[in-house]
Amino acid sequence: MRYRKLGCTGLTVSEIGFGTIPVLQGSVPVLPDYYNLSDDEALAVMEHAFHLGCNLYDTAIVPEYGDAELKLGKFASLIGRENLIISDKARFYDGNEMYQAVETSCENLGTWADIYFVHQVDFESQDRVFQKGGALDALAELKERGLIRFAGIASHYYDILLRAAADCRVDVLQGSGNLLERGMLDRIKEEPLFRQKGLLVNKVYAAGLLPAFFPVETLIKTVLSYPVSSALIGIGTAAQADAAMKDLTYSGPAPSFRQVLSVLEKSYAPIPCRRCQRCVCPYGTEIHTVFRQYQYFFLGKEHWALGKLNMGIEESIRMCRKCETMPCLDMCPERIRIPDELEKLGKLVEDHYTRI
Repeated sequence: MRYRKLGCTGLTVSEIGFGTIPVLQGSVPVLPDYYNLSDDEALAVMEHAFHLGCNLYDTAIVPEYGDAELKLGKFASLIGRENLIISDKARFYDGNEMYQAVETSCENLGTWADIYFVHQVDFESQDRVFQKGGALDALAELKERGLIRFAGIASHYYDILLRAAADCRVDVLQGSGNLLERGMLDRIKEEPLFRQKGLLVNKVYAAGLLPAFFPVETLIKTVLSYPVSSALIGIGTAAQADAAMKDLTYSGPAPSFRQVLSVLEKSYAPIPCRRCQRCVCPYGTEIHTVFRQYQYFFLGKEHWALGKLNMGIEESIRMCRKCETMPCLDMCPERIRIPDELEKLGKLVEDHYTRI
């Protein structure tokens, strides 16, 4: 295992972090490779990863990650709290709610959290998070009290992470990216503001879908080729820990985006979208998210992807047909014919949704 600095926190974290969703018990229908582990089974898997060199364990408040937070607390007590770095999170945007969430998480863990994130901040919630008295202020106060060591923002949106990178209250960022959806990582690499923050990256396997197309070593190597602190991998078995953490040489350059597309083209016609998030629709369609759902349909998540597309694709197509300026076409670095692709997505839903 190799280690990297976590921004300016003074912490050193393993290049591979342990994502605890797979060790929970409960119902998580969108989760691939779901194992429903007992306490003893979960502790054994976490300990196996620890002996492979993992020191960073990422979780979230009960019940968002089921009982994973409770199991991580038991593991910290078993292995020695001083040997672990715990990353925790909650999806609360109001300061009072976040304050209470952190106190609850610390009770569940039986200890403090090294990093606590405001989870899944989006454009609708961001102002509440960053404003006076919002969730970020609460984390800053909790940091002063010693209940957490560092405050973080977790988001799937580049503009929100950029806002967080410019905020002195934020120590660590958590974003998503992989060898296909690398656009946000490309932009982070070019922006100096991110250099002072620790950066954890999730969705390295794209919800468990990409290992069917690329070796795990290649998936991890690609993400670690960017200026990130750690790649978070959801782990539910000792074999998964071995695949992510053991004897990886990371030899040779990471594959280019075009090389990735050439592999996928053997199975379907991928949309050449990196999810750079530059294409801003004047009518509010998240074009990159819609394209992601198309990719996931062919990568193996048919039911989930069609369900998401069916919730808004007709309206997106209608507004796209109405649009006269189509600024998205000029914004897209890949020069994707976005209106044409939306029409294809509409046909995909029409042809398949009722059969899945």
